[in-house]
Amino acid sequence: MMARMPDPDDLNGVDLATLAVHAGQEPDELTGAVAPPIYQTSTYRQEAVGRPIRGYEYGRTQNPTRERLERAVAALEGGRHGIAFSSGSAVTAALAELASPGDEVVVGDDVYGGTHRYLTRVAGPRGVTARFIDLASGPDELREALTDRTSLVWFETPSNPHLRVVDIAATAGVVRDHDTRTGERRPLVIVDNTFASPALQRPLGLGADVVFHSATKYLAGHSDTIGGVAVTDDDAVAERLRFLQNAMGGVPGPFDCFLVLRGLRTLALRIERHAANASAVATSLAERDDVELVRYPFLDSGPHAHPNGAVARRQMRAGGGMVSFALRAGGRHGRSAADRAVAFAEATRLFTLAESLGGVESLVEVPAVMTHGSVAGTQLEVDPALIRLSVGIEALTDLLQDLAQALDLA
Repeated sequence: MMARMPDPDDLNGVDLATLAVHAGQEPDELTGAVAPPIYQTSTYRQEAVGRPIRGYEYGRTQNPTRERLERAVAALEGGRHGIAFSSGSAVTAALAELASPGDEVVVGDDVYGGTHRYLTRVAGPRGVTARFIDLASGPDELREALTDRTSLVWFETPSNPHLRVVDIAATAGVVRDHDTRTGERRPLVIVDNTFASPALQRPLGLGADVVFHSATKYLAGHSDTIGGVAVTDDDAVAERLRFLQNAMGGVPGPFDCFLVLRGLRTLALRIERHAANASAVATSLAERDDVELVRYPFLDSGPHAHPNGAVARRQMRAGGGMVSFALRAGGRHGRSAADRAVAFAEATRLFTLAESLGGVESLVEVPAVMTHGSVAGTQLEVDPALIRLSVGIEALTDLLQDLAQALDLA
């Protein structure tokens, strides 16, 4: 007698750490293999002309491994529909298509440089206007920015690279109130949850319509694949995104989906270590006299206390694995603050100088000339003295020693 395969409904109400291990990771339906096979195929045999087996026609349109990833991330975010793409930027491109020519997109004024680039230089020429505002300061600026042309409200929290925290529930409430007052269509609230991951924050439960990730980062967690995933409870939005996924062709390969699925199984464990290490790193930096600024969502005392720390503690389980800071001018070589940032980033030994984040290894970058070089000369321009750390899961004592020696050299 064949053993019963686990039903996804069996996972209702379980802890996120359990969900990360089991969601989308059910044993193989055919053999019972605990590690499901990777369907590394481009096409599928059909039973007869126009009669695909279980609806599988072509690998761009459907793939069982990709479907497992989509189910897994949707479950972790508490949503019903997951749609996977070839990168976080491919998700951005698809979501931007939800805005029509003549529409406005209200965007948080601290976002990944590639998001700004796409919304202004790709969506902009087709008639979509992006308005960048400070959503972290509270609801008043958003109320003033919303018009009858607003179709999307789009932000990151924590944001890249300044780690600003936006109150998701309050923002969604302002959007709902706007719809009630004007009688116009309600803008969709889109949250980039890459920096937090569902292990720390679930935006759909706070009123967002769409949550998305660069799955390259914390979801996969090992700096060995590129991918993106959007999750929504809105059937119409999901249908549109699935159409765009297929029509635009920006789908992840089966092996990339497998790598993200494998990473998800340790998400809860990794995030716990990332957050513990990052909190200690932020505290250590805040104690130094040559540090001008430290930003960490759960740093809530002293001169470097996060201005939205109360919001962060309300909507996040922990502060996450990212730390941003800036040095004061001076140091042993009398350098400017910007020159000290470069010298520091080039002096670390364990923190690898590289773009990206969320992998098990620690990374350091200078956003102004790396991930955010494309926003130079705009209102989103980043101070060249700012340093961004992606704090990994190495031994904390080793990380603190590495930072100390690099700071002394800078």
